[in-house]
Amino acid sequence: MTDFKDLIDEIKQTHDEVKLKIHLGSKELQDEWSELEKKWDDFESKAKLGESADNVGEAASLLGEELASAFKKIKSAL
Repeated sequence: MTDFKDLIDEIKQTHDEVKLKIHLGSKELQDEWSELEKKWDDFESKAKLGESADNVGEAASLLGEELASAFKKIKSAL
């Protein structure tokens, strides 16, 4: 469970950093960000359910990895 908590913390930190800078990015990055925000909301919901149930599904983990990768991509483009 610690690995998943670390993943959540890492994604949240990257998300917050990118969110602060995104308004300076290109329209393409802003569009990509908009799509990621939808996935982020879904991920946060699933992560909270997983924390309370102490059992996170593979789908939530995969979504978390996808979000981490996408946020890092946008962060490096900024």
